[in-house]
Amino acid sequence: MKYFDMYITLIFIVKIVFIVLAVYRLYTKAKNPKSNQIETIEKWKARIEFIFITLMSILLIYLFNPRANHIGMIDNETKILLYLFGLILLLTENWSSFIHESFLFKNFSHVLG
Repeated sequence: MKYFDMYITLIFIVKIVFIVLAVYRLYTKAKNPKSNQIETIEKWKARIEFIFITLMSILLIYLFNPRANHIGMIDNETKILLYLFGLILLLTENWSSFIHESFLFKNFSHVLG
C-alpha cells in the first residue's frame, strides 16, 4: 500500500470516528438530555473535526502544489473526501454572523423593506 493510500485511509477513519461520535451524541442527548457526558462527546467531536480539517488541508496542499503535478492522483476516494470536506465546511460555517453583519445583506434587507 502506498503512502498516499494509507493517508486517504487515515482520513476516512477519522471521518468515521467523527460520524460515530455525532450519532452517539444524538443517542445520549435523546436518552438523557441533562447528561454531563454530552459535553465530553462535544469536546472530542470538535477535536476530531479539527484533525479532519487539518488532514484535508494537508491533502489539498499536496494535491494542488504548483511545483508538482499530483492531479492524476485524484481517484474516487479522494473525490469523495474533497466533496465531504467542502460539505462539512459549508455546514459548520457560522452563517448567522455573516448574514447579520454583512453589508450586502443589510442593504438587501433595507431595500426589501
